[in-house]
Amino acid sequence: MGVASLVLGILSIVLGVFGGISSGWLGAIIGIIGIILGVQAKKIPEQKGIASAGFVCSVIGTILSLLFYMACAACVGGIASLA
Repeated sequence: MGVASLVLGILSIVLGVFGGISSGWLGAIIGIIGIILGVQAKKIPEQKGIASAGFVCSVIGTILSLLFYMACAACVGGIASLA
């Protein structure tokens, strides 16, 4: 579960930064799943380190995805109001 959390966290960071407005929600959902898996994997002593890394990456990816989604939506709304 720790490795899955890390993979999902990295994927949510990539989708959040490079995905644009269409995949902002997808990155957030993947990040939330990574957070859940990271918390569950922290209970296993052998996976504590990689689970912590996955948890941190998932939190950062979720925040970035939502932040860039809101920024893109604001830009599209601002451009639409000019027309």
